[in-house]
Amino acid sequence: MPHTRPTVPQLRLALILGGLAMFGPFTIDSIFPAFGVIQRDFAITAAAMQQSISVYLFAYALASVIHGPLSDAYGRKPVLLVGIAVFLLASIGCALSTGLTELLVWRALQGVSSGVGIIVGRAIVRDLRDGPDAQRLMSQISMIFTIAPAIAPIIGGWILGWSNWQMIFWFLVAFAALLMLVTALALPETHPAPLRLPFSAGSLWKTSVAMLGNRTFMTLSVIGTLNFGALFIYIASAPVFVMQHMGLNEQQFGWFFAPAVGGMALGAFISGRTAGRLSARRAASIGFGICLFATLAGVAYAALAETPLFPWAVLPIALNSVGVALVFPIVTLAILDLYPRHRGAASSMQSFVSLLINAGVAGLVSPLVSASVLGLALTALTGCLLAIGFWGLYLRQTRHVLHAPQPGEAPGLEPTERL
Repeated sequence: MPHTRPTVPQLRLALILGGLAMFGPFTIDSIFPAFGVIQRDFAITAAAMQQSISVYLFAYALASVIHGPLSDAYGRKPVLLVGIAVFLLASIGCALSTGLTELLVWRALQGVSSGVGIIVGRAIVRDLRDGPDAQRLMSQISMIFTIAPAIAPIIGGWILGWSNWQMIFWFLVAFAALLMLVTALALPETHPAPLRLPFSAGSLWKTSVAMLGNRTFMTLSVIGTLNFGALFIYIASAPVFVMQHMGLNEQQFGWFFAPAVGGMALGAFISGRTAGRLSARRAASIGFGICLFATLAGVAYAALAETPLFPWAVLPIALNSVGVALVFPIVTLAILDLYPRHRGAASSMQSFVSLLINAGVAGLVSPLVSASVLGLALTALTGCLLAIGFWGLYLRQTRHVLHAPQPGEAPGLEPTERL
């Protein structure tokens, strides 16, 4: 008997899934303004404090392997609700921490749980939408999601202005409680029992190994990660870039994040408007071209300017964000359509690859290059060039023609490879 999809209004779906995707940036970015205060309270170095990001991201990456397969086996909604509950508990633990070790333990648990929203959310998009409709919904979610990196550090700075750093984590507790209520009441189950797949350690291992061994899957995952990495290096280095290089204070993080997020929102809007009108190859080429121009401009400014000043120092970052947002839906939907019966697992493995690399960027690369604005700019350019190189290699190796999506068809790669 064919499965009848639940009917969910587009705006409601975009708002809920966008809100669920906000867990990650809220968890990372809201505490940036409090880094200095926590360092003083715990008597630790800036490098030690930076590990609160890398520990979170490593835990996020490792746990992301199971969120999707669990939702393939038990349904999307139960996995979402359990994940949100664990995040709420972890945020309480962070607020009550009295030392770095304790904080890192609870930050790791935040990482274990916070990826559930974006990973399961991507699977829900393909559960309910096809073709250009899927790209439009993904773009709308991206527009909502990108608000988080802009407002999270601003909210963190405001909270720090009238209270202590612990209150930032109590804010995350309240945010999780609200999303749990909305998910329970307003989001239907989109993956019914007849379509579910048994979950076991053996099946998880087999599926994960198959995906990691799939050249097309890995190439697409690395392309998306490296392209976003040109932006993420600045996000991971935000406390140094904003307060040391640009000379701003804890309440002025928005001067960096707002333009960057505005670029992401603009790129997502353009992606949604061009869905079904431009071929995926053409749209991706435009996105990569914007990224290359922006990162080259960033290197030129960093090399010529004695002191980075607002807005010139952040304009290349904002422009790069436009290109990143144009490329993202095409790559993500192509990955999901490689495995139509394992969408949750595909979303999980994409996040695993991406976050494992980003954790290395935050914990290893950022401390090495963030002391210099030129170092950051050159690192961003390197990520962009590598992404473009892998994109060209992918097109040559697969010889798939990326074409304009038709009704009932997802944009990007024709789904010829299956588990």
